[in-house]
Amino acid sequence: MANLRNIYDSRRIWKVVFLAISLVLVALFLYISNNLVKDLAVQERERMEIWANATQELATMGSGGENGSSATDVDFLLSIIEGNHNIPVVLVDDQDNILLHRNFRLPEPEDSLAFEISPTNLKFLNKKLNRLKNSENKIDIKIDESTTQYLYYEDSTLLRRLSYFPYIQLAVLILFFAIAYFALMSIKRAEQNKVWVGLSKETAHQLGTPISSLMAWTQLLESMGVDQSIVTDMDKDVKRLSTIADRFSKIGSMPDKELVPINEAVISSLEYMRARIPKRVSLNIHTNDQTNNGVMLSQTLFAWVMENLTKNAVDAMDGEGRLDITVEDSPNNAIILVKDTGKGIPRKNFKNVFTPGFTTKKRGWGLGLTLVKRIIEEYHNGQIYIKESEVGKGTTFGIELPKVKS
Repeated sequence: MANLRNIYDSRRIWKVVFLAISLVLVALFLYISNNLVKDLAVQERERMEIWANATQELATMGSGGENGSSATDVDFLLSIIEGNHNIPVVLVDDQDNILLHRNFRLPEPEDSLAFEISPTNLKFLNKKLNRLKNSENKIDIKIDESTTQYLYYEDSTLLRRLSYFPYIQLAVLILFFAIAYFALMSIKRAEQNKVWVGLSKETAHQLGTPISSLMAWTQLLESMGVDQSIVTDMDKDVKRLSTIADRFSKIGSMPDKELVPINEAVISSLEYMRARIPKRVSLNIHTNDQTNNGVMLSQTLFAWVMENLTKNAVDAMDGEGRLDITVEDSPNNAIILVKDTGKGIPRKNFKNVFTPGFTTKKRGWGLGLTLVKRIIEEYHNGQIYIKESEVGKGTTFGIELPKVKS
C-alpha cells in the first residue's frame, strides 16, 4: 500500500515538474521574443530620427547650396529620405497639413507628377494621422524659431509581424507541450493497462491450482465423514475463490454479457455481502417495478462492482451507519445510487478516487475503484461518478448503464 501511495505521489510530482519546466521555457521564449521586438522598435526610432534630421537639414538649406552646403550634401540628405522603403511616415506642419508621406498603402494609386493628394487618399492619411497622434511614434522637427514640423511614423510591416510572433509562439508551445503531455500519458496508460491485464490473468492462473486442490479436499473430507456443516462452509469459500479467479480472468478481454433485469442484478449481487457486513450497518435496497429495465451485464463483474462499492461504504462508516442502494430510471439508462453515511470525500478528490494507488485508508491498495470504473465504463459502456459527497455526512456514488431498447 505504501508503495502504491508513493507511486501516486511521484506521478503527481512528475506532472507538477513537467508543468513547471513548460512554464519556464514558455516564459524564456517570450522574454527573448519581446526583447527582439523592443530592439527592433528602438532601431526604427533611430532611423526615423536620422530621417527627421535629414528633413530638417534640407529645410534649412538655402537655394543654391547656401550655409556651406553643396550638391553632394543635398544628394546625401535626399538619399536618406528616399532610402526609407518600409516604414510608413507622414510629415505635417503645425496646422496638421500633410507635407509629405511615404510607404502607406493608399486606397487610390498616386500620380508621381501630381502635387496634390486626392480627396480619398487625403481622408485616409488624415485618419492615420489622428491615430498616430495617440502613439509615441512622433518626432518634432525644429525648422526655425517660428516653424516646427512633426514627423509621425508607423511600425514597419516586419515589426508588426514580429509583435504578433510571441503570441503565436506561445500558442505553438502550449500546443506542443499539450500534445507531448497527452502522448506521454497515453503511453503510460497503455503500459499500465498491460501490467493490469497481465497481473489479473496471472492471478487467475495462480489461483486455479489451489482451488482445484481445495475442491478435491472438500470431497475427501465429506467421504471421511467430517461434519457436513464444516464441509458445506468450506465448499462455499472454495466457490467464492473460484468466483474471484473467474473475475480476474475476465479482465483484459470483453466478457460475455446477457440481458438481465436491473433489479434482479442488484439484489443478487449483494447476497454475498449482506451476510458479511457488520450488524450495525443497515443495508437497504430500494427497487421499483417501473425501473426493472433490462441491461446487458456480465453478472460476475457487476457483482464485483457492487461488492467493492458496498465494502468501501462500510469502511467509510467504520462499521456503523446506513447504506442505501436505490435503482432509478432515466430515458436511456438504468441508474444505481449507492449512498452511505460515512466520512465523505472532499471535492478536490472526486476525480482522484478512481486513480490507481489513491487511497485514504490505512490498509488497502487503492485499486478497488479503479477496477470498478474499468468494469462499468470499458466493459459495459456505462458511467460511474460521485453524485454528491459532504465531509462528515456521507457519499453517493452513481452508476448509469444503458438500457436495452425494447
